[in-house]
Amino acid sequence: MVPLYYIISAVLLGWHKFFTLIGLDGAGGLSWALSIIGLTLVIRAALIPLFVKQIKSSRNMQLLQPKVKELQKKYGHDRQKLAEETMKLYREAGTNPFASCLPILLQMPIFFALFRLLSGAAKSDKAHGFLTKEKAHEFGESKIFGSLPINGNFWASRTWGDDPHALVMVVAAILVLAMTATTFITQRQLMAKNMPAEAMSGPYAQQQKMLLYILPVAFGLGGIAFPIGVLLYWTTSNLWTMGQQFYVIRNNPAPGTPAFKAKQDRDKAKAARHGHAVTEEPAETGTTTVTEPRPTTRQQPKRQTRSQRSKGGTTPKNNPSGKSGPSKGEQK
Repeated sequence: MVPLYYIISAVLLGWHKFFTLIGLDGAGGLSWALSIIGLTLVIRAALIPLFVKQIKSSRNMQLLQPKVKELQKKYGHDRQKLAEETMKLYREAGTNPFASCLPILLQMPIFFALFRLLSGAAKSDKAHGFLTKEKAHEFGESKIFGSLPINGNFWASRTWGDDPHALVMVVAAILVLAMTATTFITQRQLMAKNMPAEAMSGPYAQQQKMLLYILPVAFGLGGIAFPIGVLLYWTTSNLWTMGQQFYVIRNNPAPGTPAFKAKQDRDKAKAARHGHAVTEEPAETGTTTVTEPRPTTRQQPKRQTRSQRSKGGTTPKNNPSGKSGPSKGEQK
């Protein structure tokens, strides 16, 4: 975790310095909360290549579902043989069923590093990475808008007699619900828009349906123990994922999906407005060709005899010099 402490603290302090320079109170919780959001954006931007790989792997998995069903019919009586042939199919297609989990798996160490960094700063002013003891104390004791501790969490604020504790519970509950809802919407968006009909009944679809309900519940139950700063990180990360996935599904959908059909309709409508013709390719190719209108055919000049070309001053094609003039017979 030590390298992660240095990376996270460097990015966090960089954003904190920026917000301090533009006029925010360096000791205030707002500057630290915005620094956590900035940290999230940097991390998610760095994970874009993995997200692209995840999308490609997910698409390949969807397109392979008909072949997987054939293997199930053929080797349904032999589970070991079915597993071997399925993994062989995945290797030949260059995909991995676990690639879709890479962004989440790689974010978990960062998530726990931020959790420990915030908890250590709040409880014992413990320094981590570039976060000195003084900065750790400032970070741990900071309050958003003067009354909302950034290290507060729902579970530790169960005493309703104190207004700040009640405020922490309300804000933490809102962030937990936002984190749970964005996780559910992101998974639901993928299944409803970017999965073909034949892929909705295979084992991959069953796995996705389980994650659709398990992940939000797990995050919701665990979220009541997360500090508000960590909840800010996770909710911002979910919002990034939802927006990024919406852009990819809209502009580069998987073939044979509702999103692909919607993109074809948009392409046809756009082409019709510009007077272009649209050629729809088979769903397997995933392309829609927009044909430009052909230019008007140029009328070719009529062929002339040599004497006619000489009289008209037209340069004949077989005259390499490019000079025009009377023929030898006319000169005589």
